[in-house]
Amino acid sequence: MATMEECRSALDTLSGNLASADGDVRGAASLDRSLSCHIRDLDVTFTGRLANGWIRVLDTADGPPREKAEIRLAMTGDDLVALVDGELNFAKAWGSGRVRLEAGFRDLLKLKSLL
Repeated sequence: MATMEECRSALDTLSGNLASADGDVRGAASLDRSLSCHIRDLDVTFTGRLANGWIRVLDTADGPPREKAEIRLAMTGDDLVALVDGELNFAKAWGSGRVRLEAGFRDLLKLKSLL
């Protein structure tokens, strides 16, 4: 099971990957939205913002998200690490329910380029 530190590191790596992306991915990452990532097996939620292509983690709290972020993710810590390391395909993980992504319809359309 991935630790909290490994999950935080994975989010930092994901942020760097988004910031250095080109084309459609860069466009999708340029949204300015509140973001939460609930790590189910650790029962911890990272909250922050996706802005200017970067994920900025602002807080970590025990349990599920306290407030409804505009973009909401939920998965296990191992799945987060595997996604960022390229060992787990996001679209397949989302389709099978291993990863949950919730957002407004327009944001989902924009985020589809990340899949």
